[in-house]
Amino acid sequence: MFTIAIIGRPNVGKSTLFNRLVGQKLALVDDLPGVTRDRREGEAHLGDLAFTVIDTAGLDEGVKGSLTARMQEQTETAIKLADALFFVIDARVGLTPTDRAFADFARRANKPVLLLANKSEGKHGELGAMESYALGLGDPIQISAEHGEGMGELYDAVSELVPTEPDDEDEREETDEERAGRPIRVAIVGRPNAGKSTLINHLLGEERLLTSPEAGTTRDSIAVEIDWKGRGFRIFDTAGLRRRSRIEEKLEKLSVADALRAVRFAEVVVLMMDAQNRFEEQDLRIADLIEREGRALVIAVNKWDLMDGKPGQISALRSDADHWLPQVSGVPIVAVSGLMGEGIDRLMEAIVKAYAVWNKRVPTSALNRWFEQAIAANPPPAVSGRRLKLNYITQTKARPPSFVLFCSRADAIPQSYLRYLTNSLREIFELPGTPVRITLREKANPFAHKRKRPS
Repeated sequence: MFTIAIIGRPNVGKSTLFNRLVGQKLALVDDLPGVTRDRREGEAHLGDLAFTVIDTAGLDEGVKGSLTARMQEQTETAIKLADALFFVIDARVGLTPTDRAFADFARRANKPVLLLANKSEGKHGELGAMESYALGLGDPIQISAEHGEGMGELYDAVSELVPTEPDDEDEREETDEERAGRPIRVAIVGRPNAGKSTLINHLLGEERLLTSPEAGTTRDSIAVEIDWKGRGFRIFDTAGLRRRSRIEEKLEKLSVADALRAVRFAEVVVLMMDAQNRFEEQDLRIADLIEREGRALVIAVNKWDLMDGKPGQISALRSDADHWLPQVSGVPIVAVSGLMGEGIDRLMEAIVKAYAVWNKRVPTSALNRWFEQAIAANPPPAVSGRRLKLNYITQTKARPPSFVLFCSRADAIPQSYLRYLTNSLREIFELPGTPVRITLREKANPFAHKRKRPS
């Protein structure tokens, strides 16, 4: 089986990641560095991928024959056994000299290396992840092993490494087709009894999923494969998400946790609402969760066949969505009837378009032309009588579109001005509905090291 070793300096979260991948708390985890001393193997599952993962002691220097040195020998043995490496850094701490030294160690192993910026949640984590580009190990994958964030991006990267099992002699052709036609991962979420399973049954053309007027029929996240106009989809039906205060039974708590995992592994999330009770508080909470997870969002307003058919209702839907969900302005919204099969084609088209927007990259030249015009039209406000200087902006990744803005005094830039830039980005580069990330980074002062002349 394909084997991946998790390496890095002590206390960056290697064992926490190991436990999440194997689905059990097999490795001890503590804030004290150096808890892991021996290498530990486990069967990891990431979505539909299965591989062997090895947890290792933190790479550190030690006197020959000492416990630390023997721990490093175990780590070196794990690297030799592995087909690929997860090189983990602590994004909240940023790069350390030890990280840089052992990045060279990982590079000399002559094996595929995925750079994982762990603990990336929050502003400090974002900045540390950006620093890790300096290691020269490619684009960092921003994750939080403790909270399960970034697992979808990790799945995409690992799926490029794990070999597929050929069914016949035509191995190369099958592998190429699989890569070219990889199904879009879609999670269908919403409050209980919104009609999620009924919609998927209509897509399949059969009663594949159990449905009932009683809320809470679906308990597990069920995955089904669908082909629509030659494009593959892997669709996850999930348990209904209700307010935490109403979740009492242990089984329902597990079902909700399963639904949240489906959101994190999805690329596009369809939020289903009841046409007669739309944009309720829990709908807005779920939409906010999807945005925070960085997934592409499509809203499906179900049971549209029960509406009275008055003119102007579709326009009212659009207005309601932009009013209640300004953080995903322009989000695609489709009226459907899962029972009658109405609006299904429009929904699938919206999913494909949302997926394309989520993967979009903006050319740097066009991005900075827009940036200059946006600043000229609405300069950043002065703070305490000092002008804020915005230097330039660059896109660091897609899925979702993420940008780094280099500036002076990053902590002084108001959130209202960042919202202005985000909304302008959406409008000019046609990024409706998808989460847009802008991280601020202060440009180094070239004169900071020079002493001031005595007066």
